Amino acid sequence: MASKRGDVRVFEGLQELATSLADYIAEVSDVAVKERGAFSVALSGGSLISTMSKLCEPPYLKTIDWSKWHVFWADERVVPRNHQDSNYKLAKDGLLSKVPIIPGQVYSINDAMSADGAAEDYEFGLRQLVKTRIVDVSTSSDCPRFDLILLGMGPDGHVASLFPSHPLTHEKEKWIASIKDSPKPPPERITFTFPVLNSAANIAMVLTGANKADVLEKAFGDLQAPGVLPVQMVFPTEGSLGSFDTYASISLANKLVPATNTRRIPQVAFNYKTPALVDSFKNSLRELQVEGCVVDVAWP
Repeated sequence: MASKRGDVRVFEGLQELATSLADYIAEVSDVAVKERGAFSVALSGGSLISTMSKLCEPPYLKTIDWSKWHVFWADERVVPRNHQDSNYKLAKDGLLSKVPIIPGQVYSINDAMSADGAAEDYEFGLRQLVKTRIVDVSTSSDCPRFDLILLGMGPDGHVASLFPSHPLTHEKEKWIASIKDSPKPPPERITFTFPVLNSAANIAMVLTGANKADVLEKAFGDLQAPGVLPVQMVFPTEGSLGSFDTYASISLANKLVPATNTRRIPQVAFNYKTPALVDSFKNSLRELQVEGCVVDVAWP
């Protein structure tokens, strides 16, 4: 099913990543439905939804049991649901309106409330769903245990609406918190806190674009300052963390693979097909081997 904690899968292009991500989501969904009778998934905004577009196509459209999906948001902007900045609108237009999900099982925020009110209301609703086990509960805390949380990452290393150096990164009590001073507009948002994120059964970090390489180096390679970036603080206590990336360059390997010395990335899989890239990795594999790590290059 999901990868071991910290595994990184690097793809040559967005299409390859999208197909692998769709396979992964379908498998996690299938397991959850068979084990619990429901699949709870939390989405984010940004480019994530377009990367999930394969789910709207065969075979996923027919093989996934959409009636068992319960959809949430790991963060949301406090704007009207039809606003261009709304993560709900982004997901509805790009995914939810194209698959047979039951509307009553899509849980958006109350956009008529203030940021504080919307966060409190969203947490109250989530607590009711945990009581009925629509959303599972963590065995080590009272936090919800989502079957899957899908996260992107900003160029500054933020995840959900948890930003570097912001006090909310240290929130321990609330499941859902409001933020009114987001460094990225719009300023008012709600967000899952780290206790909820890290209670998930599975987290998938979906990272697209070469501008993420420097942040990845800091996040996985900086041994002097662990936990400085929010992305570094994503580490499920009882679940699995997998990352999907599309930066087709050996420079990413040079940044990611040495981080396996910390055992934070037990496996790095590079799925390349272009002959020049394949040859480059074949010639460099021996240099990239690190004790305790598997470096895998897939080629036709």
